[in-house]
Amino acid sequence: MPKFWPFARRTRAKSDPARPRERAGREDPEDPEAPALEPARGGLRPEAVLPGEARVFRAAAESLAGRRRGLRALWPFLGPAFIASVAYIDPGNFATNMAAGAKYGYLLLWVILAANVMAMLVQSMSAKLGIATGRNLPEVCRDRFPRPVSIGLWLQAEAIAMATDLAELIGAALGLHLLCGLPLFTAGVIAGLATFAILALQERGFRRLEAVIAALVGVIVAAFAFQVFLAEPSPAGIVEGLFTPRFDTTESVFLAAGILGATVMPHVIYLHSALTQHRIVGETERERLRIYRFERADVVIAMSLAGLINMTMLIIAAAVFSTRGLTDASDLEVVYDRLGDVVGSGSNVIFGVALLASGLSSSTVGTMSGQVVMQGFIHRSIPLLLRRAITLAPALVVLAIGLNASDALVVSQIVLSFGIPFALVPLVLFCRDHSLMGGLVNRRATTVAAVATATLIIVLNVFLLARVFSGV
Repeated sequence: MPKFWPFARRTRAKSDPARPRERAGREDPEDPEAPALEPARGGLRPEAVLPGEARVFRAAAESLAGRRRGLRALWPFLGPAFIASVAYIDPGNFATNMAAGAKYGYLLLWVILAANVMAMLVQSMSAKLGIATGRNLPEVCRDRFPRPVSIGLWLQAEAIAMATDLAELIGAALGLHLLCGLPLFTAGVIAGLATFAILALQERGFRRLEAVIAALVGVIVAAFAFQVFLAEPSPAGIVEGLFTPRFDTTESVFLAAGILGATVMPHVIYLHSALTQHRIVGETERERLRIYRFERADVVIAMSLAGLINMTMLIIAAAVFSTRGLTDASDLEVVYDRLGDVVGSGSNVIFGVALLASGLSSSTVGTMSGQVVMQGFIHRSIPLLLRRAITLAPALVVLAIGLNASDALVVSQIVLSFGIPFALVPLVLFCRDHSLMGGLVNRRATTVAAVATATLIIVLNVFLLARVFSGV
């Protein structure tokens, strides 16, 4: 197992699906009397793990053997979904949720609920693909599709990665700007350097990176829990918004598509399979099934938390702005100022801290996703920090020329919604393939639900295209 599992250099040019799986880090590499560890799948060396990671492997082996129960059994498998969940609460979510709540009140809460259920389904399938095959989604695409198709998928995935990074870096810069009064460009540079520092944690093992990401998510949770308490929302309005699916105008559909694009994120569909492919490897079909069940619990917990945060954003905007007729409070700088004026109690500062935490964590995850995309689709990679520097440039250009940051965030989320089918359709095709997935192949009901999800997203995208070209 390498120091940083998703992006380790592999000694084999291509994964061999017929190659038997080996045990991954079941013994303690620091114990001189422990049996020698076997190489993990794909030529990775688990004896290179750090002590903290060895403890995770030991605990995972105990869980798989049935010697742990309850939360103790689940603990070693928690982490991948929490990293993926960061993309579901990125600054683009702040912009789209606040805009939807300010303009339409609680109307679109059901969209967030539906999108979050879709996210659970999609991320579970992505995690399952990595567990079942030992390869991530881009790698399977490269192996199974003609080369021109793989190249096309790679190019669109890189475009999506740029849109993602644009939203996330701008969000972090905007958070620093609001909190410290720094010029946006300067704040963007500082935020970029901060993500370099977070990415450097890869050298200390996956658990430290997961811990930092989880801490940043915790900041966001605490911030919005405090704000929703101050906002005093309408319980009846929340219940109606959650369980009464409806739209108001075409603009509400436009915002719904933005919410969907900000919630079901294409780049983490690629990433999640990479987070599970080498983390804890099952030796037998039974072990892989147990690993998937643990990872599914990880997904449900992490995505439920992300969904609650998204709902809280919209609820705050509905309670604070929509009820007072402040329907234009969609710009995040305006949101910041008005939260301070209307709610007080430092609510605007707390909002700025949450935005900064969201931008830093999601920008880190976006860079990781970009590396998986390039390495998987075209079997090439560049140093992770170099990729961070390259993807930083477009966001800094946007900040330097003075484009409206909140408008850029909303547009980036709509762009992301167009990338979802290109990740989701291959994922559905692969997860229903018994020859590829073995015992973890999708059940018919799962495939039907996934097809329905992909169809809904594609229909919404067609609606958006028609609206854009018709000028309505």
